[in-house]
Amino acid sequence: MINKLVGKIKKTGAPIVVGLDPMLSYIPEHIQKKAFGEFGETLEGAAEAIWQFNKEIVDKTYDLIPAVKPQIAMYEQFGVPGMAAFKKTVDYCKQKDLVVIGDIKRGDIGSTSAAYAVGHLGRVKIGGREYLPFDEDFATVNPYLGSDGVNPFIDVCREEKKGLFILVKTSNPSSGEFQDRLIDGRPLYELVGEKVAQWGAQCMGDDYSYIGAVVGATYPEMGKALRKIMPKTYILVPGYGAQGGQGKDLVHFFNEDGLGAVVNSSRGIIAAYKQEAYGAFGPENFGDASRAAVKAMAEDINNALAQK
Repeated sequence: MINKLVGKIKKTGAPIVVGLDPMLSYIPEHIQKKAFGEFGETLEGAAEAIWQFNKEIVDKTYDLIPAVKPQIAMYEQFGVPGMAAFKKTVDYCKQKDLVVIGDIKRGDIGSTSAAYAVGHLGRVKIGGREYLPFDEDFATVNPYLGSDGVNPFIDVCREEKKGLFILVKTSNPSSGEFQDRLIDGRPLYELVGEKVAQWGAQCMGDDYSYIGAVVGATYPEMGKALRKIMPKTYILVPGYGAQGGQGKDLVHFFNEDGLGAVVNSSRGIIAAYKQEAYGAFGPENFGDASRAAVKAMAEDINNALAQK
């Protein structure tokens, strides 16, 4: 699957992931009104509004981007109907030939970790048949429990030719409380990066490993150090736009080949119509605003890379 991701990045010229992280407050009133008119102000109504919102954004951007990243918590908050909307979104994105990164941030051990891996990336056997429960292409994983938590995911990835993005240095302000702590004179995130590179060396695609890393755009100098530690690791970079990251902050996340990183923007794209820069589109044309935001983001990143 890493080969497909790299191929689509080359084809689109846009190292971008659209984060499908819908909150009800992002969804225009006319979408909510229609969903609630059909299902009432219920969990089912909220899930329908989310699905229709996602579908419009995907329809307006799928030809410009290589991948999407639905954050599962935004769906779980609406219970079983929300999870049905998550699955519907994953399936629709795959129909559009998009790479789907399930942002699930799981981290456990043994049979529990294996069950998470099977549920999101693998196949579950029921009687004489096998099923693909959620069927994302990549999943995000928390490595805090060590190899016992990650290896079950790697095993499933090998079987299914899928991939992982392992949290190394996250974009949130308090990440340094643990991730920056020094161990034998080195920050913990560097040690985690080294371990990711070791895991990845066993799981190579054509040019890059299918065991990737998450490194936040809000820490460009740390990204520069981690790029050297993980030269064959694809880096998923959250924190662009709404969290403050810009194209000029991202150049060190990429290798000299212009590859090696893919940058996520969530509300900066899906709620673009709320921004002053795209306000002229209005809520009725929120999908067109998202398309314009994708184009602007790709231009920003590519211009920064051209000056690297």
